[in-house]
Amino acid sequence: MATWFTADTHFGHTRIVDPTFGTPRAQFASIEAHDEALIANWNAVVAPGDTVWHLGDFSYKCHPRRERAIFDRLHGVKHLVRGNHDRDAGLPWASIRDVGQVVVEGTGIWLSHYAHRTWPRLHRGDLHLYGHSHGTLPGDTKSLDVGVDCWEYRPVSLAEIRGRMAASDTVPVGLRTPAAG
Repeated sequence: MATWFTADTHFGHTRIVDPTFGTPRAQFASIEAHDEALIANWNAVVAPGDTVWHLGDFSYKCHPRRERAIFDRLHGVKHLVRGNHDRDAGLPWASIRDVGQVVVEGTGIWLSHYAHRTWPRLHRGDLHLYGHSHGTLPGDTKSLDVGVDCWEYRPVSLAEIRGRMAASDTVPVGLRTPAAG
């Protein structure tokens, strides 16, 4: 069983596909086309028994029946780290929390909808994954945006995250050494 990370799917958010809203998601002809593409992309990588950590903003102003229908179509055992648009809609998440700390493949990971400059166990090598910024906040060697806008509208694996972090030449603020002077 694999573990996946994602954020900011915004199912049902009609303005996110509106060209005047100014997002790359204006490529979708409608919110229905957007939602169907995200469901297909999710299910193309996530198997039914996999674990998915959704780091917030699952939906926005989505009718509860539609939201539940979308949720039920998505593969995986789904956990939610709440974002600013998440509400208690009765979806059967495996767990719901405001922030999370997990270990995946021997790596500690701090999960939050929001990017942090520091986080628990940063200096012990734990990584930080976040959403909310829709790709506008660059990651570095220890923290990264896992929102769908950054990952071809799909969940992402830890191996892919590590690959992108390794390609980053930015060292997190908390790990910088003072300049000799």
